[in-house]
Amino acid sequence: MKSVFKKSLSLTALATSLLSIGAHAAPNDADTLAQIRDSAMKDEWAYERLSDLTDLVGPRLSGSAGAAAAVEQVAEAMRKLGAKVTLQPVKVPHWVRGEEKAELVDYAGRPAGISQKVVLTALGGSGATPASGITAPVIVVHSFEELKAKGAQVKGAIVLFDVAFDQEMADRGHAGPAYGAGSRIRTQGPKLAAEQGAVAALVRSVGGANYRIAHTGATLLADNARIPAAAVTAEDAMLMTRLAARGAMKMHLTLTPQTLPDADSYNVIADLPGSDKADEVVIVSGHLDSWDLATGANDDGTGVVGAMGVIETLKKLNLQPRRTIRVIAWMNEENGTRGGRGYFDANKDKLDKHFAAIESDSGGGRPFGFIGSVTPQMVKYFDPLKTALAPIGAGLFERHDIAGAADTSPLERAGVPVFEPLVDSSSYFSYHHTPADTFDKVSPLELKRHVAVMTSLTWYLANMDQNIGRTLKLD
Repeated sequence: MKSVFKKSLSLTALATSLLSIGAHAAPNDADTLAQIRDSAMKDEWAYERLSDLTDLVGPRLSGSAGAAAAVEQVAEAMRKLGAKVTLQPVKVPHWVRGEEKAELVDYAGRPAGISQKVVLTALGGSGATPASGITAPVIVVHSFEELKAKGAQVKGAIVLFDVAFDQEMADRGHAGPAYGAGSRIRTQGPKLAAEQGAVAALVRSVGGANYRIAHTGATLLADNARIPAAAVTAEDAMLMTRLAARGAMKMHLTLTPQTLPDADSYNVIADLPGSDKADEVVIVSGHLDSWDLATGANDDGTGVVGAMGVIETLKKLNLQPRRTIRVIAWMNEENGTRGGRGYFDANKDKLDKHFAAIESDSGGGRPFGFIGSVTPQMVKYFDPLKTALAPIGAGLFERHDIAGAADTSPLERAGVPVFEPLVDSSSYFSYHHTPADTFDKVSPLELKRHVAVMTSLTWYLANMDQNIGRTLKLD
């Protein structure tokens, strides 16, 4: 009996010793995953940080004072948690919005002395009109093919692309493809119109909830043909289409944005060091910049504070991962993705040490689980995580060949597996890139679920025994 008792004592001492040096017998066990999930679901920390970011800083377009203030605010919050914070320098575009107004000054059947205001907002990268504006005929098209068919009629005209956002598609779980179709018109349309001699280009806003609100976003114009370009509300696009059916019309348009020299900015990087695999990294991230029309609560405040909440949750529970967890608040996703590309360039010789990357940039809707670009053979290894998240209704795992997130795209194209929360985005594009993307649109409950999914997924990846491998390299 004495020998058995001594043996038992020696095993206890060994276990205590292992724990004292940070080893974990089963870090992905059900009890630990449940503890992480439940703790996140009771925590207001991320919601409070979202209030700080949106209410105190406000809009955060790259190169602005708001973007600079956000860098300092997030860095300080992570330092207070005890994370190792690094500010990675990034040169970013500095585009500023000027005056923006338009009115229809002539159209068939116009009563004498009447003109009609058009609600619009300049697109990022837009060129400028003279300060006094321009007056030109408006041509309405509904596709790139129709634009091409207009031929010489486009020269000297303002082209309107009236292509509706497919809200029905978004309502049925396909908001991403619906937005992709619309954003292609926004990014490519003005460039194609400029190539045919248009003096300005307008696009119907890419998004739902038609309350006469314009949705901004980036457009791709060549420096030698940077014509004025703006998004008009759905209502005004439909009005101009109806008037065009009656006959010719003219618009007076004033847009005075400026493209200033590139500005100095930063990615905020905060590390929670790992234990026995500290040289390997799991990224969890969101983008810190926002468009200037509102405070970017959904795009992408929820993503940033959700990533920050990962370290806060684990610190509160005194849990140390095996691999290093790296929170990144990317700069300049909206109009350049310089932050993502800058990180890739600085780490392209260390990609074998990047185990996985998570990016959240689909708003603050309800998360149903997560997406991951792993091989089909690896899906089964995520069953314990799915089981842990099922009690909060977030136990789905959708495997994609390519996750397709913006800032982590260079990493993914080079073979790093990328994950995202699987979020209900059916109403996301009602607020996206508009003056309505404000703090009040974010549900505290869904943000807690968001943090629970992000933290559970990050912890799980940081402690997996299996090597999940690489994705299909595209470069």
